[in-house]
Amino acid sequence: MAGSKEIRTKIKSVENTRKITKAMEMVAASKMRKAQDRMRASRPYAEKIRNVAAHLSFANPEYKHPYLLKRDVVKNIGLIVVSSDKGLCGGLNTNMLRLSVNQMKNWEAEGKAISVSAIGNKGFSFMNRVGANVKSHIIGLGDVPHLESLIGTIKVMLDAYEAGEIDQLYVCYTKFINTMKQEPVMQQLLPLSGEQLGSPKGHWDYIYEPEAKPVVDQLMMRYIESLVYNAVAENMASEQSSRMVAMKSASDNAKEVIGDLKLVYNKARQAAITKEISEIVGGAAAVS
Repeated sequence: MAGSKEIRTKIKSVENTRKITKAMEMVAASKMRKAQDRMRASRPYAEKIRNVAAHLSFANPEYKHPYLLKRDVVKNIGLIVVSSDKGLCGGLNTNMLRLSVNQMKNWEAEGKAISVSAIGNKGFSFMNRVGANVKSHIIGLGDVPHLESLIGTIKVMLDAYEAGEIDQLYVCYTKFINTMKQEPVMQQLLPLSGEQLGSPKGHWDYIYEPEAKPVVDQLMMRYIESLVYNAVAENMASEQSSRMVAMKSASDNAKEVIGDLKLVYNKARQAAITKEISEIVGGAAAVS
């Protein structure tokens, strides 16, 4: 059995660790509320522009944007991976990266080349470790996502799509369900297809002012930007929720460990006292 001093040192160490995890839990809870507010504020716009863009894919305008045109042969895939910059958030990044890697293996088995754009330090580091073809990346987003900081990374993939270097573009991120549940999802961004949202009823088209090309060009750019921004906002809300839950679990486990160590310490202390009493009694008996 370990000595009393060693056990006291362990108890002090675990107590200090518990203070840190408890503080991180409270910080994550505070950030989680703000992240959820931003995520919920971005959802309506993202859903609406996704619907408008999907309906546009069924329309027959005089100008057809390249994002709406399906490629006959798909040989190159672009993937935007959205992860967190920091760890200590449970299996958030692990689950999302597992989904990405499994899908990348399926694409490679079909003979397709893959280009990756990483948003977040964890995804960027992982993709470098597995030897992926990382075209662009951005790290250090902080707690508040800013669209202007994301545009450069996104534009690399959009330019590659317009140039014919990639034939499909996907985004993989962690979707926020509730505080206790977040799930990794992968969505196709380009080419835009309205089949998944359902075709509109009847035959109709939009009226464009002043003309179709500038309106559709701006709409398609806003479509991509809003969906990627929404993915980052969803991922940040999921990150803070997952970190809060992970730190709460760590604090609870530390409390249990402290209780177990105190029990061991009391047993060791009792054994030492019993031994001393036995020695005293034995010595007294020998003298008498």
